Amino acid sequence: MIDFNIEKIMPLCSEFGVDIDDTARERLNIYGNLLLSWNEKMNLTAITEPEEVLFKHFYDCILFFKNVDVPKGAKVIDVGTGAGFPGMVLKIIRPDIKLTLLDGLNKRLVFLGEVISELGFSDIQTVHLRAEEGGKNSKHREKYDIACARAVAALPTLLEYCLPFVKKGGTFVAMKGPSASEEAEKSKNALRLLGGEKPNIICETLTGNEQRSFILVKKISQTPPKYPRISAKISKQPL
Repeated sequence: MIDFNIEKIMPLCSEFGVDIDDTARERLNIYGNLLLSWNEKMNLTAITEPEEVLFKHFYDCILFFKNVDVPKGAKVIDVGTGAGFPGMVLKIIRPDIKLTLLDGLNKRLVFLGEVISELGFSDIQTVHLRAEEGGKNSKHREKYDIACARAVAALPTLLEYCLPFVKKGGTFVAMKGPSASEEAEKSKNALRLLGGEKPNIICETLTGNEQRSFILVKKISQTPPKYPRISAKISKQPL
């Protein structure tokens, strides 16, 4: 079993008030090992060096708590969760959140099902739906305090996929690279149509001078029923 040396990021996390206890530390190690083991038979991540998994996956996701106010017991949906980032890491650090992992590819959810079982969580919901289907579904539409997505699509497209999940007064969080300001500039029309406020952009630096941006969009009004549109329209005619 690989030791991901979680203690290397513990002082960094403590600086913004996140203390990684023994349970979270053990769960991150188990998650990392399952990720690399499953990655040998299906494409989950291009990041496979343990040190890079530690910083570019785990620490990157934990930075969420530095930049986003996550109320106790918040309902959080990770849209297009893939290998579970950031959702699974958020749950490991804050078991109180009510987490839903949504993905259109069932084999990723099979992997996450094993992760959930091995980590001993019984209250994580996995949903096999495309984002535009989930956003129309009454069980999920405007039901979440926070929707998040990490490296899924350009921001105007991402807003149409994700804002429908957020309740009025809630927040959508996009985890992006260095192009955040440029993407936000192109998203003004989408924000206006979908009920989002002007975004707040926070920049962080990871190892190797890699840039991470958190784009926070507060939802100030309900999303009109016509959104999200079908996937083909979203991709061909971004708002």
